[in-house]
Amino acid sequence: MTDTALMTDRYELTMIDAAMRSGTAFRPSVFEVFARRLPGARRYGVVAGTGRFLERLAEFRFGDAELTYLREHRVVSPELLEWLAAYRFSGDIRGYAEGELYFPGSPILVVEGTFAEAVVLETLALSVLNYDSAVANAATRMTRAAKGRPVAEMGSRRASEEAAVAAARAAYIAGFSATSNLAAGARWGIPTMGTAAHSFTLLHDSEADAFQAQIQTLGVGTTLLVDTFDIEQGIRTAIEVAGPRLGGIRLDSGDLAEVAGEARALLDSLGATETRITVTSDLDEYAIAGLQASPVDAYGVGTSVVTGSGAPAAGMVYKLVARQGDDGAWVGVAKHSENKASKGGEKVAVRTLEQGVAVEETVVLSDDVAPDEAIARGRELQVPLVREGEIDERWLGAGGVELARERHAASVEELPVDAHRLARGEPAIPTVFR
Repeated sequence: MTDTALMTDRYELTMIDAAMRSGTAFRPSVFEVFARRLPGARRYGVVAGTGRFLERLAEFRFGDAELTYLREHRVVSPELLEWLAAYRFSGDIRGYAEGELYFPGSPILVVEGTFAEAVVLETLALSVLNYDSAVANAATRMTRAAKGRPVAEMGSRRASEEAAVAAARAAYIAGFSATSNLAAGARWGIPTMGTAAHSFTLLHDSEADAFQAQIQTLGVGTTLLVDTFDIEQGIRTAIEVAGPRLGGIRLDSGDLAEVAGEARALLDSLGATETRITVTSDLDEYAIAGLQASPVDAYGVGTSVVTGSGAPAAGMVYKLVARQGDDGAWVGVAKHSENKASKGGEKVAVRTLEQGVAVEETVVLSDDVAPDEAIARGRELQVPLVREGEIDERWLGAGGVELARERHAASVEELPVDAHRLARGEPAIPTVFR
C-alpha cells in the first residue's frame, strides 16, 4: 500500500464533496503557494522540495486500500469515492525553479486545474515545501557563514526517518557539500561522508588500536576523531599511527575556536601541515560565523539544519487566487482577513536586476500585462513543471537535484552584499505588485 493520497487533511476531501453537491467542484481554478513573510525575519528564502513534490504527485492515487479506508470510516460520499478512484492530476503546474530564492508574496507554485483536482494537493504541496524550504533556509545561511569551507549534513538522528532524507537533499541544494545519510545518496546522488564515532574508539583496547583499524580500512586520508579522551594526546597518537600525511582530524567538544587553534599548532609542529581540521558539536550559522578566524577546514552540522535553525517551517500557504464563473469569465479571488490578506489573480513573477544585482521582486497580474512585457523587466522566475498532467522529468531525481543546486548558487550571487547578514532584518529586496 502506498498511502501518498491519504497524506491529506480530511477537509480537502469534505470540501470537494460539498462542492460536488453545489455544482462548483469542477470549476477551472488557480491555486498559488506563497509565504506572507520570511521566517525569523531572515533576508531571503530558498525554494526546496519541488522535485520531491513532483515525485509524490506521480504516485498520488487512491487505490483499493485508500478507498476502503475512506468508505469504512465514512469520510466522503459514494459519489466522491467513485471520482477519487479515477483521480489523476490533469492540469498544469508552474513555479519557481527549485533552488531559486523567494521573498514575501512570491508566487512560488501555481497549480491550475479544476477546483477538485487542485485543492486535494494542498496538504501534499505544503508539507513538502514548508519543511524542505525551512531546511534550505537554514542551510544557505550556514554555507554563507562558512565562507567557502565545506559544510556536511549529519542530522539524520535528529529527525524522523523520511524527514532526515528530505533534509539531506534540501541542505545539499542550498550548498552543503555532503551528507551522512545513505538513503539520500542512493536516491539523489548526493555525496556521502562518515568515518567513526566515539563508540568505535571505546570498543578497542587503546586509542592507537582504534586509529590503526580505521586507517587500515579507510586509508591514511581518513579523518580521525581525536577527542574521546585527551585531545592533545589524541592528536599525537593519530600522527604516530598515521604519519604526517593523515587526511584530517575531527573535534567534537570543547571551546572549538580555542581547541582548533591549539590543534592546528600541534599538527604543524608534528609535521602534519596538510592535515585538515573538521569541527562538529551542535553547530549553527552563528557558531560557524564565530569560527571564521579559526583554522577550521570543514564543518559538520546536525540538529540545527534539520530543524530549520529556529524556524522549522517556512510558513507557506496554498490559496485559491482565481476561478471561472458559470459564464466562463475568470474572477480573481482573495482573503481579506486581518494579517492574512492575499492578492487575487494569476500572476507572473520576475526578478529585476541592475548590473547583475537583484533590486526588486516584481509580481504582475497576467491579466493586466502580457507575459513577455513582464519578463522584459527582469529575469523570469516561474518555469513549467507539469503540463496537462505530464511531469517535466528534468526536475526529478539526481539530475533535478543538481539543477536546483546550480540554480541556488546562481541566485545567491545576484543578491546585494547586505543580504547575507545573519541579524534579523527586512527582506533583501522588496516585493512589488504591479
